[in-house]
Amino acid sequence: STQSTGICKLIKDYILEMITLTLILALLFSIVTSNPCDIYASGGTPCACAHSTVRALFNSYNGYLYQVQRQSDRATKNIGLLVTGGHANSTEQDEFCRGTNCFIVIIYDQTGHGNDLTVGTPGGANPRGNTPADATAESIYIRRNKVYSVYIKPGEGYFHDGARSGIATGSEPEGIYMVTSGTHVNGGCCFDYGNAEANRRDNGAAHMDAIYFGTSCWFGGCEGTGPWVQADLENGLFSGGSHRWNTNQRAFPDRFVTAMSKNDGYKTFALKGGNAQSGGLYTLYDGPLPEGYSPMKKEGGIILGTGGDDSSWSAGTFYEGAMVRGYPSDTTENAVHENIVAAGYGF
Repeated sequence: STQSTGICKLIKDYILEMITLTLILALLFSIVTSNPCDIYASGGTPCACAHSTVRALFNSYNGYLYQVQRQSDRATKNIGLLVTGGHANSTEQDEFCRGTNCFIVIIYDQTGHGNDLTVGTPGGANPRGNTPADATAESIYIRRNKVYSVYIKPGEGYFHDGARSGIATGSEPEGIYMVTSGTHVNGGCCFDYGNAEANRRDNGAAHMDAIYFGTSCWFGGCEGTGPWVQADLENGLFSGGSHRWNTNQRAFPDRFVTAMSKNDGYKTFALKGGNAQSGGLYTLYDGPLPEGYSPMKKEGGIILGTGGDDSSWSAGTFYEGAMVRGYPSDTTENAVHENIVAAGYGF
């Protein structure tokens, strides 16, 4: 009968609504209870290294985040978490560094692969090597928990050779993300986080695969003053797939910024960015690699705050980041960004 048909339709619609609601709730629960590297792993692209001075990037992580060194007596202290999978215990640093200067000398890899970042060794562009960042230069809050950033000034930076410990090499696919700031930047080369030369020399095009964030307009023709999310693929900061300015680019002057890149090693790379406090990701570029950059020749060195040859004239801020094996899906990257927004960055 017509009445029976109507009741069946209502029941069917109700069941579909409940299924949809359940899926939405499951996604929200995943974002809240998982941290970025849990999300990447669930998408089939596990983290090869994970660094942060502000929080755990795995929900199960309960190790140290970073190490500080006191200027007064050169003693060191490892800084851990308040709870498993939680935020940095900044009280440990405050007590240890009271009355003297402290510097960040190690940023620990949370994956267990041993890709710890230490103060950068000499390179082709900087034969003296790097100095460590001031451990108390900037404090912020994550959900009312005080934490410290890696606040990098020119000359400071970090490095680790991860070629034998899980970091992508050659033409292997790779994804990278970091949370940075649009309020502490410059145009010096190069505030990078990602894959670079293992020997700290400029080995030519395609030997790097790193995120750059800053105001450098490498090839000219830029629109505005930045800062922009670009790809440092060596011998060029690419806003898109060529030397020409990518008109889909946009500046991110926000207090906290999510920056992402991914590179399949042969044909395609993508750049994304977003406000780390609200909203979604913007796809800035998704297309072919620049001419002369296929196949990629990644070497597996990990850099933070410098170029691949240790060019050390940049300024920038690092809160968290990871490099992953494989080519992350858009769904995975969106979920990671949503997790970052939900983390509650503030100041």
